[in-house]
Amino acid sequence: MRILVVNGPNLNLLGKREPAVYGTTTLWDIESRLKDRFPAVKFEFFQSNSEGALIDCLHKAMDGAFDGVVINPGAYAHYSYAIRDAISALQTPVVEVHLSNVHAREQFRRHSVTASVCKGVVVGFGSMSYEFAVQFLVESKS
Repeated sequence: MRILVVNGPNLNLLGKREPAVYGTTTLWDIESRLKDRFPAVKFEFFQSNSEGALIDCLHKAMDGAFDGVVINPGAYAHYSYAIRDAISALQTPVVEVHLSNVHAREQFRRHSVTASVCKGVVVGFGSMSYEFAVQFLVESKS
């Protein structure tokens, strides 16, 4: 099984940026835990602060290249119709994740334009949000 994990803006700063909100776990820690917890899965990880680069990466999941996609679009979740359209074009299931509980934060974070074209959304479980998303993709493929 192959899963693409896509991370949007500022997620390269995990562990440093607002640790009270996002925790002290780094993006590298998350990637390592996923590889350890799901050894049968071949992961490809990508992070960018650029909307276009994220869209180009999502296009790599076209035509069955991956069995699933996990995406944390960061703030782009709230306004990027271009990322929404890129997700919508995929045949493979996509799960959106957010480390914090976006529904308990500022009003603008409570709506995701990308969520409606995803198979599911996992929010508020810190780095475990990624693990829950991958677990879903693995089990739904079985």
